[in-house]
Amino acid sequence: MSGSKNLTPYAVPVGGLPAQSERLADRAIFTTAYAVIPKTVMTDIVTSYLPFWDATRLWVLARPLSGFSESFSHYLMEVAAGGGSSRPDDDADAQHVLFVVSGTITLGFNSKSVSLSAGGYAYLPAGLAWTAHNTSDEKAVFHWIRKRYEALDGLDRPDPFITSDQAVAPIAMPDTNGVWATSRFVDPADLRHDMHVNIVTFQPGGVIPFAETHVMEHGLYVLQGKGVYYLNGDWKEVEAGDYMWLRAFCPQACYAAGSEPFRYLLYKDVNRHMALTPPGIMK
Repeated sequence: MSGSKNLTPYAVPVGGLPAQSERLADRAIFTTAYAVIPKTVMTDIVTSYLPFWDATRLWVLARPLSGFSESFSHYLMEVAAGGGSSRPDDDADAQHVLFVVSGTITLGFNSKSVSLSAGGYAYLPAGLAWTAHNTSDEKAVFHWIRKRYEALDGLDRPDPFITSDQAVAPIAMPDTNGVWATSRFVDPADLRHDMHVNIVTFQPGGVIPFAETHVMEHGLYVLQGKGVYYLNGDWKEVEAGDYMWLRAFCPQACYAAGSEPFRYLLYKDVNRHMALTPPGIMK
């Protein structure tokens, strides 16, 4: 697919293939508690395609796996000029977050048409009919996170909304002097939502000063900068374009390295009881 001339502060996959002269060494790892998928392995030969999407390819960064992380899928979509879909997903139970990192995507829903450029964020609830097209002359790249919505009697479903990284002010974590902050696109007190997709920002030298160990599953895509991440006892260097995938209760911490902010897009499942019946078993 053709390259993009659009400048963006966010990491975008390069594709292609390493030269035959390069040595076989990489940071990719998959364990029982976490996976690290570095940007160097996001090549042409690991891309996928989807039905009813024209001029589009994608990297599947996460998918439900029994015994690992089970609640979500995470795609990194690359849509060529003129590409897109009028039938993006036939799963009526799936809800969606789209986050654009390069180019422009035009979304259609509820008789509206909205253009999202780099930093644009969309939440599309389960059951909503929507479309996505690239009407520009350059390729568009966006993250697409999907989760089956857990509906509850007496609790309305969330409404669709459009915002952007630029429009949401980061909230500093307590007692950090602003070096650790989170851009929250959904109010944590809004229990209609059963997933959050936020952006976490560390200024150089910022740290998570303890090993978080919690029930939420995570997908973390490094948008900018670099850092060192603690994952279940291992320290892993990560940089813009890398992806980390964590199962529930994987101990985690990090510190920001380098001279620019360390930022990542973060998925987590929230606000619901823990299912006590295994999938596929009648209650």
